[in-house]
Amino acid sequence: MPDIFDLFLRWWKQILSLVLGTLVVTTIIVFTMPKKYLGVTTALPAPTYASDKTAVFSQNLQVLYPGIGTADDLDMILGTAHLDTVYYAVASQLNLADYYGINKKDTASIQKAASILKGKTRVIKSDYGELKVKVWDGNRNRAADMANAIIEKLQQIHQDVQTANNVIMLSKIKDDYEEKKVDYQKLLDSLQHVNNTAISDLLNVQRSSLLQQMQEYEKLLSQYKLMVDAKPKALIIIERATPALKADKPKPIQTIIAATILSFFFALLAALVLERRRMMKSD
Repeated sequence: MPDIFDLFLRWWKQILSLVLGTLVVTTIIVFTMPKKYLGVTTALPAPTYASDKTAVFSQNLQVLYPGIGTADDLDMILGTAHLDTVYYAVASQLNLADYYGINKKDTASIQKAASILKGKTRVIKSDYGELKVKVWDGNRNRAADMANAIIEKLQQIHQDVQTANNVIMLSKIKDDYEEKKVDYQKLLDSLQHVNNTAISDLLNVQRSSLLQQMQEYEKLLSQYKLMVDAKPKALIIIERATPALKADKPKPIQTIIAATILSFFFALLAALVLERRRMMKSD
């Protein structure tokens, strides 16, 4: 195997030509590529107890609960971020079909705009347990608007799910409460027409039990109504995206340096192969 230094001396012209050619081509490509600005929005998971009626009205001290949720609470939201539903809503809200130049007559214009937006978006969970929405676009203001709209939509979807569950429970409790009111009224009517002491005592016991149940239901009604009206958030947005001061892509210096180094090693490898072939022929 030839010495690397000797190899370079024999093939330095070819190696230098390839490196310089790569440098020139990479420089031209990098500086002619359209700039992409990055919009980043950061949020933290809201505390889970805030959406749990049992935890909110527990007798335990609320200081035992953390002020924010845990990183694991973001897993469902990350799953939602992979659905097209979010991007359809944002594409429609921001009129992205027009922005991306899609024909208005195209019946699938919203879907196409949503697909483009999804391809430019990354939703990740950081090492610090934060949810980050990143959007790249040629317009710095649009990139920030899209990132903010996506995280707001994710927050709204999960907030609505939590509220919907509480609404269903509230409706069920109301129905049961009304039934118990009717049963209670029937018991009162029966007591007015009973002359037998034993039966009267039995009905009074049933009335007391039913009254206690109704009081519990009234308590549940007020608690669930408060939860529905409060609409606890699923995400706490701690930093909204703002227009970037400089482009995030491409990165000219890093790209040119990387291309130059790679081209040098490639040229050196090619020179090694050619040198070995030359040596084999001379033998």
